[in-house]
Amino acid sequence: MYELRGVTKRYTRGKETVHALDGVDLTIPDGDRLVIQGPTGGGKSTLLQMLGALDRPTSGEVVLDGTDLAGLPEAKLTRVRSENIGFVFQSFNLIPTLTAQENVETALVPLGVKPGERRERAAEALRSVGLGERLGHLPGELSGGQQQRVAIARALVKQPKVLLADEPTGNLDESTRDEIMDVLERLWNEHGLTFVMVTHDSAIARKAPRLATIRKGRITVTEKTGA
Repeated sequence: MYELRGVTKRYTRGKETVHALDGVDLTIPDGDRLVIQGPTGGGKSTLLQMLGALDRPTSGEVVLDGTDLAGLPEAKLTRVRSENIGFVFQSFNLIPTLTAQENVETALVPLGVKPGERRERAAEALRSVGLGERLGHLPGELSGGQQQRVAIARALVKQPKVLLADEPTGNLDESTRDEIMDVLERLWNEHGLTFVMVTHDSAIARKAPRLATIRKGRITVTEKTGA
């Protein structure tokens, strides 16, 4: 479970101080599916970076399973990210010279998984997202939707507790967007993940059981009965 307590993040931009997050309090239970919406510059991606231990708050606590991420040394933070948190981004972030299977394997290297097991687990992860016939393809030989499926497989191959997605359908057409959301929702159900997603897409937000709206660094959470 995540507990954010009084989380503030300030940036200096020239002579201006930007309050990206302004005293955010938020609880995200295990197995939750939370969608975050809000205007550009409102703090959505900053909040996701805090949840993913990619950045530290200026003040406040980001607690995951009883551990304050903000207080951990960098080496331990890296371990938390490697073991417990999967990331999916709008831009896929695949290595163009590696095959789909090799891209997925990269998530297991920091965990010390042996090569044979890496290959087996990567292949299984790709099969789980419908790419069992594309293991040897390079990213340039795959469609945008297929590349995002590879990115999802890479995020989940290490069996994380948390999946964080930053605009994962932002570069996709409407039909492919729906396919990717179906994959993400199925995997969320199958693996019991805590799933937090940032999106500008109102069609996705309407289907979320919990919706967090963030504006000027302040957050409001709406529970949707029956969603």
